[in-house]
Amino acid sequence: MTLEAIRYSRGSLQILNQLLLPQQTSYEVVSSVHQAWEAIHAMKVRGAPAIALVGCLSLAVELQAGAGGPGLTELVAFVRDSLNFLVTARPTAVNMARAARDLAEAAAREAERETATEEGVRERVIRYTEDMLEKDLKDNRSIGDLGAHHLLEQAAPGGGKVTVLTHCNTGTLATAGYGTALGVIRSLHSLGRLEHAFCTETRPYNQGARLTAFELVYEQIPATLITDSMAAAAMVHKGVSAVVVGADRVVANGDTANKVGTYQLAIAARHHGIPFYVAAPTSSCDLRLETGEEIIIEERPGQELTDVNGVRIAAPGIGVWNPAFDVTPHDLITGGIITELGVFAPDKLRAALSSAIS
Repeated sequence: MTLEAIRYSRGSLQILNQLLLPQQTSYEVVSSVHQAWEAIHAMKVRGAPAIALVGCLSLAVELQAGAGGPGLTELVAFVRDSLNFLVTARPTAVNMARAARDLAEAAAREAERETATEEGVRERVIRYTEDMLEKDLKDNRSIGDLGAHHLLEQAAPGGGKVTVLTHCNTGTLATAGYGTALGVIRSLHSLGRLEHAFCTETRPYNQGARLTAFELVYEQIPATLITDSMAAAAMVHKGVSAVVVGADRVVANGDTANKVGTYQLAIAARHHGIPFYVAAPTSSCDLRLETGEEIIIEERPGQELTDVNGVRIAAPGIGVWNPAFDVTPHDLITGGIITELGVFAPDKLRAALSSAIS
């Protein structure tokens, strides 16, 4: 059985509640934009590509059921306002904001046609979102294959197998399927060139322990779970060949925002001379921002850090700082940025992508 984070057919959307993994596998129906917003904000679904997909597909479900209108102007406004609302659920990941902009523009262009109808606008938006789902899976497979071959050229030019360390969850559960950074690991495994994978637990929400470990076991990929604080030691003692992580936003100079803890992995990898890669689709690239300092970093409730499964583990009265992401400076991304179009040095990214994602 194929692992799926998103189950969609025309007029129907279900998501795997990732808060319940690995103890329970439970799919929840999402029939409205508001339900999608709640699911995204609560992290029942997470990962930048999956957030955009679930958000846009929830709008498609509403439109299929007849929401919006009456009238072309009202329908276009409904699409635009719904998308802008979805962007506010988790603002750091750029994929939802980019999809909102592009989808709203597509709806407006369709409505401006001389023969435009409400039915035509609805169909245009629905088809656009369905195409997003197919494109994400295709792009992820390209990222996996391109990244695997580049990594092998850098870390094992004489042949042999590699050991890869990854952070958070960047696999099927974060995308339409296959994954980004975890897709690279999948491709290495398929090539018979993966010796071992190490995944960090990824505090405070434990996406690595709950989700990445779940996927690695499911795919029967040889892997070991470590705490976030063991990463540097693993680089020294466990023969780590490369670090591959995902990104929620990549900006023009090559700085990247990803799950908090990524920055310190990049520093440790640089110190030990280990290639550090970021795997992300071009939909996660935001050339409108010049540097990582301009990225809005989401801060999550302190309870996520002080409590585990509803049980408090921290001393009462202690203050909490809980940013969901940190920014890795481009000069620490020594392996490259892996996209579906190729693997680029951070300082070459803008020129390589400007024509494709302007």
